[in-house]
Amino acid sequence: MIEKALRESVRGEVAFDTATRALYATDASNYRRVPQGVVFPRDADDVAAVLAACRAHGVPLTARGRGTSIAGNAVGPGVVLDTSRHLTRILEIDPERRTARVEPGVVLDELQAAARPHGLRFGPDPSTHSRCTIGGMIGNNACGSHSVAWGKTSENVEELDVLLADGTRMQLGAGQEHPRLQELVSRHLGEIRREFSGLSRRVSGYALDQLLPENGFHVARSLVGSEGTCATVLGATVSLVPLPAATVLLVLGFPDAIAAAHAVPRVLPHHPGTVEGMDAELLALFTSRPGRGAVDLPDGGAWLFVEMTGDTQAEAAERAHVLAAELRDAATAQVITEPAAQRVAWRVREEGAGLATRLADGSEAWPGWEDAAVPPEHLGAYLEDFAALLRRHDRKGVTYGHFGEGCLHVRIDFDLVSDRGRAGFRAFSQDIADVVVAHGGSLSGEHGDGRARAELLPRMYSEPVMRAFGAFKAIWDPEGLLNPGVLVQPDPVDAGLRFHPPRERGTLLAFAHDGGSIDQAARRCVGVGKCVVKQPSGVMCPSFAVTGAEEHSTRGRAHLLMEMLRGETITDGWRSTEVRDALDLCLSCKGCKSDCPVDVDMASYKSEFLAHHYAGRLRPASHYSMGWLPLWARIASLAPGLVNLAGRTPGLRALLKRAGGIAPEREIPRFAPATFTGAFRRRPPRPHAARPTVVLWPDTFNNHLTPEVLRDATEVLEAAGFEVLVPPGQVCCGLTWITTGQLRTARRVLEHTVAVLRPYVDAGLPVVVLEPSCAAALRADATEVLPDGARALAEHTLTLAEFLQRHAPDWAPPALARAAITQQHCHQHADLGFTADEALLAKAGVANRTLDSGCCGLAGNFGFEREHYAVSTAVGERVLLPAVRAADADTLVVADGFSCRTQIAQQTPRRALHLAQVLRMALRSGRPPADRPPRFRADRRGGAWFRGRRVNTRGDVR
Repeated sequence: MIEKALRESVRGEVAFDTATRALYATDASNYRRVPQGVVFPRDADDVAAVLAACRAHGVPLTARGRGTSIAGNAVGPGVVLDTSRHLTRILEIDPERRTARVEPGVVLDELQAAARPHGLRFGPDPSTHSRCTIGGMIGNNACGSHSVAWGKTSENVEELDVLLADGTRMQLGAGQEHPRLQELVSRHLGEIRREFSGLSRRVSGYALDQLLPENGFHVARSLVGSEGTCATVLGATVSLVPLPAATVLLVLGFPDAIAAAHAVPRVLPHHPGTVEGMDAELLALFTSRPGRGAVDLPDGGAWLFVEMTGDTQAEAAERAHVLAAELRDAATAQVITEPAAQRVAWRVREEGAGLATRLADGSEAWPGWEDAAVPPEHLGAYLEDFAALLRRHDRKGVTYGHFGEGCLHVRIDFDLVSDRGRAGFRAFSQDIADVVVAHGGSLSGEHGDGRARAELLPRMYSEPVMRAFGAFKAIWDPEGLLNPGVLVQPDPVDAGLRFHPPRERGTLLAFAHDGGSIDQAARRCVGVGKCVVKQPSGVMCPSFAVTGAEEHSTRGRAHLLMEMLRGETITDGWRSTEVRDALDLCLSCKGCKSDCPVDVDMASYKSEFLAHHYAGRLRPASHYSMGWLPLWARIASLAPGLVNLAGRTPGLRALLKRAGGIAPEREIPRFAPATFTGAFRRRPPRPHAARPTVVLWPDTFNNHLTPEVLRDATEVLEAAGFEVLVPPGQVCCGLTWITTGQLRTARRVLEHTVAVLRPYVDAGLPVVVLEPSCAAALRADATEVLPDGARALAEHTLTLAEFLQRHAPDWAPPALARAAITQQHCHQHADLGFTADEALLAKAGVANRTLDSGCCGLAGNFGFEREHYAVSTAVGERVLLPAVRAADADTLVVADGFSCRTQIAQQTPRRALHLAQVLRMALRSGRPPADRPPRFRADRRGGAWFRGRRVNTRGDVR
């Protein structure tokens, strides 16, 4: 058997389990092929062993990098060879020859980082540059935004180290003797010269033109874009180009995408580095998503992003202004010189592949016709015909792409679920292929043909050229072992689509943005792979950043969930151990909800899954201990001293941790001797405030564990002129029950909370929530758990900074004149935003630096759970904890999240402050809070003590 043979001969990992097969059944395309198994080779010898085993057992092999292909050329029915785990060495950077030698699993950004100190870079740069591999780029002949200046991958490959299906290892370059290839080219010389000329982005089919005498008979380059159907790449020598000394971004605004396309021929004579196009709908999709913010662009309904270079910034800017002046009759213009502003603008374009999968009306769109290219001078006319064809087929899509080379990207709202919809997809693909060919174009302008376009190649190439493709494949892989169904003897374009008809499932969450369907919600993941980045910027995906395992990425979990919902590979539904284990290391940080281009919300999917998985069954201990924390906290408040004593007594402490599923390394937080609400309600009446009334939310964490945060927030709000109220009775956002999947309990908790808050909400009072995770739960999660009842409360919920910015814009505390580093809570990043907090810190005279540290790693109950401690600390050690340790002693460490402050306190010598505490410091002339958290203790006469001062019997903590 193939599995046994591989395990006996391969040193790398061999995975034939259900979970891995499900993970690798799809890539970023519409296609699905469940493999027999996946191998992660450690070196070239392992690759040779895999090929030998596949050849001996007649099992096909598909090579794969990061699985970001959108044409379906990285999925196959046999063995998948994943080179991205171990074959990741940059073997050499040669600055004099301007070359690099790399293994196929090297990620493009890693190569760029290694070349940058030498003033060099690799020219092609697809939008997936943070995770795509060089091997994958070679397989698909990737291009990217700078190909207008530096060409496709094929123009930047000098040599290839390859292994053929029969075990032959070859070093390929230019000008080599290869009689069979020479005879093939000689036989089809006329057709190749005629059919491969006149288009720089001709990626479809095999690159037979690279074997022409005038192109140096470049055998290595003829294999670029062969999609793993001819040979397996073991290594490559690629050329590098000099980094521009200076760049500026010229953004040109046009009435629509067609007008922008018609302007491209006027731009190209100015020798730009990029000419990228997008329409207003893509921008609207970007700015409408949480955490994106506004993007300042010139007026228009579509834009060209034109990068101009120069020896100096002034020269580059001058070139941009000259071009803008030349196009002033057709376009508005804006020259962006600041690198940070350029990055903001480029992010819209780079996230296009994900953003465009959900249209403005919420409908789904897919990459069914994604990468066709026409000569740039024909792009405007092609777009006109393309729009007409969309109308004829009653389809719509979002347009963007590499306009400078006539390459159009578009996601279209195909129905890929029903039989009628699939037939319509096939008919559209045939019609648009004919339109492309009529304009002198290529069915693929990058990403290859794969399963999406290979069947249509006879519409583009003559019958003799198609025979030449078959002969080319037979020279390299006569047995057809490598990546079958692609390019030669292809599968139909509508075969093996990955979508399945939705089923009625009776979910507990509303999934309001996905038509109430978890099937549709899981389909948000189209596989673009922004979550599989080793050093992510933002929050997504902390567990993958630590483990590097596909099943611990947002994409991996979504793919497993889709396979579970499909019910073919993973057959036990909600009881699936494969999905449970993959979700186990999901921190429920919600980073994917904002950082994923299509807002995959894995935290919600996890909650829904856990609710069904454990229905009627015993749950993990932590679900009862930390999942029910609000209840235990209320009970502990009856005798906090006794509870804290138990937590400090060695034997009893160990027993409590073991019973509660808590990691032995964790300290159990101490309960305050008195709650904030108890003290607040004993206060005497306050004088009438100058400003309106505000409701202060007494969240469980601050109320029972750190009441000083609520006390300081009260002081700040009253100093700003507001009257502060605290809701009567017990209120809770239900977060701990939501994250552990105890959704029915969460609904009951929220129903009670909504009832308590209704008089305040009906009166229009804002509700200020200090704990970011609770604020996010009330603003977002509550409306999913209780869609008919929680919306009004969600609309009135504000963070402290949001409230002061909105209701007291003229108020500012005294200047504090301190430096600070801030850890933004991951839920705030996902659902709330942080600009108001940064503005308020600036108002307070704080020189703040918000860390790009992602999740702190504690993430509610996750970091306290016994089996997650190692991952929790590893996540924190990526950025946050080293930054805190390195901070000067007089630099404030700010973290609004109780989890974040706890992680910092337990892993560093520092104590973090809530924003409310920082503002209180400013009010008190910069006097910091006590080194230790303040403690209430009961007084026998009914009063209390606070920071050494007695409080009166009515609880006035002022």
